[in-house]
Amino acid sequence: MNLAATKKPFIAIACGGTGGHLFPGLAVAEQLRQRGCDVALLISPKDVDQSAVKNVQGMEIFTLPAVGLQNRNYFSFAGSFLKSLLAARKIFKQRKPDAVLAMGGFTSAPPIFVAKDLGVKTFLHESNTIPGRANRLLARFVDEAFVGFPEAAARLRTKKTLVTGTPVRPQFCQSAIRNPQSAITLGLDPNRPTILVVGGSQGATGLNELILSALPLLAGKNWQWLHLTGPHDFEKVKSAHASNGMKAVVKPFLAEMELALGAATVAVSRAGASSLAEMAAMRLPSLLVPLPTAADNHQFVNAAAFVNTGAAKMAEQKKSSAKEVAASLIELVESEAVRAEIRSALVKWHVPNAAELIVESILSVVLRGADQKSFSVPPVTKRDVTHLKAVA
Repeated sequence: MNLAATKKPFIAIACGGTGGHLFPGLAVAEQLRQRGCDVALLISPKDVDQSAVKNVQGMEIFTLPAVGLQNRNYFSFAGSFLKSLLAARKIFKQRKPDAVLAMGGFTSAPPIFVAKDLGVKTFLHESNTIPGRANRLLARFVDEAFVGFPEAAARLRTKKTLVTGTPVRPQFCQSAIRNPQSAITLGLDPNRPTILVVGGSQGATGLNELILSALPLLAGKNWQWLHLTGPHDFEKVKSAHASNGMKAVVKPFLAEMELALGAATVAVSRAGASSLAEMAAMRLPSLLVPLPTAADNHQFVNAAAFVNTGAAKMAEQKKSSAKEVAASLIELVESEAVRAEIRSALVKWHVPNAAELIVESILSVVLRGADQKSFSVPPVTKRDVTHLKAVA
């Protein structure tokens, strides 16, 4: 199948590796699909990727045999990188894309390098304040970069950079905020304050331990907990809630995060950019616990940006005591005024049309470089392009 036959732009999105790369990529993919484009998702073999795309419809899914560079796994990383290059080349030779968008992480580089070699337009999105290694490498090769935080623009060597915010999936919307049905679906009481604890798609032992240390100081509170533990701490966390007399729903993982955020009064969360974008969309007050081992300490910088604007509170995993964590949670849960101030500050961090901005910019380049009559999607208007420049 080729472009001429389908008369639709074909856009490939490399978005695998973590939920922070995958879910914003899915949001862009859905917007492209709604615009009439054909979309391919290039993901990793990791469980988080494979589980998240099980219900995706109307898009092609390809798994690249990529692994991340960690713990000095140089040989396995190099071998998987080469295999991913060959796999991406095979995919793109079967059907040459009109554009390739990389969302960061270890699945991003091979598709971008192959696309450049084939003369395909290339783009990347960086969600965090401090760009990751893959995006820092790729920035000089792409035609345009999109960033979630304005601070990231100066840290990327790109021809053109556009501040778009970080896309969130459409289910994270105003109608889902504090939705009683979300609590009921999860087995929670919609009339009790709910504290959501989530450490990202893989869970977070350090965050779990910090919360467990604070539980005895919160005994007797008329609260309930939704604690997403990750695969390794489930039994320990479940037992700790029970021994402290807490009403708690404890799960290793929850795919329907819109239900979790919709049921929550307050969240305790890592500070990955995608999680922050989803909490901003849902106006959910949070106590952020940045991952202390995150590359370039980027989660701390992400969290600080929110804290400095009054959009969250922060506890450092290695510095905050159980007493301090408990005090922060009591203030957040029991003071409606504090939560109202945070919700008001979160408004500035939510860009409801982030995915649309990215799609419009990509299509403006694709359509400008081709005979627009050969495509079935409407061209990006002059008004749209002017708006994009204004945002930058």
